[in-house]
Amino acid sequence: MLLHGEEPMQLTEAELQSPLRLAYIGDTIWDLLVRSRLFFRKLNLHHMHEEAVQAVNAQAQAAAFRLVEPFLSEKEASIARRGRNAHARHPAPKHQSPEDYQKATALETLFGYLYLTGQEDRIRELCSRIENNETGGEACPE
Repeated sequence: MLLHGEEPMQLTEAELQSPLRLAYIGDTIWDLLVRSRLFFRKLNLHHMHEEAVQAVNAQAQAAAFRLVEPFLSEKEASIARRGRNAHARHPAPKHQSPEDYQKATALETLFGYLYLTGQEDRIRELCSRIENNETGGEACPE
């Protein structure tokens, strides 16, 4: 069940979604995972914020994507590729490279797809790969 109480989307329905729509929800999922992990580390608010800023940006998300990319299924790689190739109507944020921004969008698209289709175990598996390779950011509650 999704956070809002709805049943997960069918894979075919999720595949028909715009990659930027998937990235929209995936960005929030990534942020929630990072912040949840930090919360359970019992840091004070200032330190939680500082670490979240380090993990929820294009550079950190691109690094996370590079870690999981070799382990994606063909379908997941296709979804991520659609996200990477999607053209947002705005440039990459200041101090972020366009390449990192594209890879971050790929990660967000993938996480949005996995979340909307109810694949929480797969999200945890990918998060574990990210955490085990230390991207400089925290993600995914244990």
